[in-house]
Amino acid sequence: MALVITIYNQSGGVMKTSLTMNVGYHIAQHGRKVLLIDMDPQASLTVFMGLEPADLTQTIADSILNEAPLAIQQGIHGMDLLPSNIMLSAAEMQLTSVMAREWRLKRVLEPILDQYDVVLIDSPPSLGILSVLSLVASTHVLIPIQTQYKSYKGTELLLDSVKQVQTYVNSELKIAGVVPTIYAASNAQDKSILGAIQEQLGAITTVFPPVPRATAFADASMEHLPLAQYSSGHPAVKVLETIATQLEALA
Repeated sequence: MALVITIYNQSGGVMKTSLTMNVGYHIAQHGRKVLLIDMDPQASLTVFMGLEPADLTQTIADSILNEAPLAIQQGIHGMDLLPSNIMLSAAEMQLTSVMAREWRLKRVLEPILDQYDVVLIDSPPSLGILSVLSLVASTHVLIPIQTQYKSYKGTELLLDSVKQVQTYVNSELKIAGVVPTIYAASNAQDKSILGAIQEQLGAITTVFPPVPRATAFADASMEHLPLAQYSSGHPAVKVLETIATQLEALA
């Protein structure tokens, strides 16, 4: 059975999409079969992977609502992608009146899970139904937290939402760990928040090495490339490799 990991935080701008793409790439480079799923109507992952969302005639939204065949795009940087576009936002509204809505993503993924070793889901920056669908379909949740006070203070609400999913819908869901992101070692607040994350959250889950703040991530995304392809010697590449290796060990 595939390892299914949702990258989840209710805040935007914490590197959910960059982690999904880059960690997926490193896992694929280890010889694993990887599927990325874009569950964000903003479709950033779809764009980062080199597709134009507006040109797509079928996305994950069609499968969730109508159980249409999965529109998987194959072989992008050694990974497969289940893309998204703005139609997922309309689907989110329609899901409010759909029977057993929380199980829709899990249901459509089950027939293809034996084709993959690892599935990574890029969730939207919200606590809404699309995030719930992602968590219900997952074996694990990976939580990126920017090393800033505002992001750190939102962790309690985030963990509470994960606990509710575990309690009421998916008792098998496990926390894969926390990834401190956009970390600037020269910044006092970043160092303080990283210490708080390691001390307080390290007591309940794995705290991965911090991903450094770097414009190279944005530059690589603009070129539709994983960081390791865009700048193989960048210090963040080793951090991403470490995270990927440790996540694989969960299987």
